[in-house]
Amino acid sequence: MSTVYDCADPDSRAAGLNAARSTLKSGRLAVIPTDTLYGLAADAFDSQAVSALLAAKRRGRDMPVPVLVGSWNTIDGLVFSVRPQARELIRAFWPGGLSLVVQQAPSLAWDLGDARGTVMLRMPLHPVALELLREVGPLAVSSANVSGQPPATTAAEAQAQLGDLVGVYLDGGPADHAVASTIVDLTSDTPRILREGAIPAEKVAEVLGMSPEELRAGSNSNDAR
Repeated sequence: MSTVYDCADPDSRAAGLNAARSTLKSGRLAVIPTDTLYGLAADAFDSQAVSALLAAKRRGRDMPVPVLVGSWNTIDGLVFSVRPQARELIRAFWPGGLSLVVQQAPSLAWDLGDARGTVMLRMPLHPVALELLREVGPLAVSSANVSGQPPATTAAEAQAQLGDLVGVYLDGGPADHAVASTIVDLTSDTPRILREGAIPAEKVAEVLGMSPEELRAGSNSNDAR
């Protein structure tokens, strides 16, 4: 059975955060609100939980699960080498709707799918998500929907698709932006946008000292995070 917690009520929010923390640490799944869309979350360092997340979404390992973090500093322990460009983008847009694809630290004991040594990181601008991330640590989080279906902008939409595959639903109200994050790939010498979303390409280009056209050399991503 799933339980839905109304995070607009202080008591329900506290109970929901406790339940989500216990659920995630026991290897089960939770749905959490973010500033972009609702996310389906698992402990990033629990490979079985990440496999359960992929199964719940009915998608394969060829689309690795992104990771949400609760602070700027977390990235230093997850990334092989933090480029100056990454720090510039983090200062400008975190917390917020920008995801960064970077080379992960080779020592990390996680399995997010067929990521080929990379990881997609984001710090969300949502108080419930940030509180949970700071208590639990990095979470593997994908959009809270079955692959091929519309991403969830409310907890009810997520529950309609995922049902009892998820133990805890944290209801933070409708998603503020209801649009996926912008994804920037920093794994090569030249940054490129893989997907335009919550942060306009023009703003990213301004921070990097590039033109939007230079950034738009990538292709769209199918993940709605």
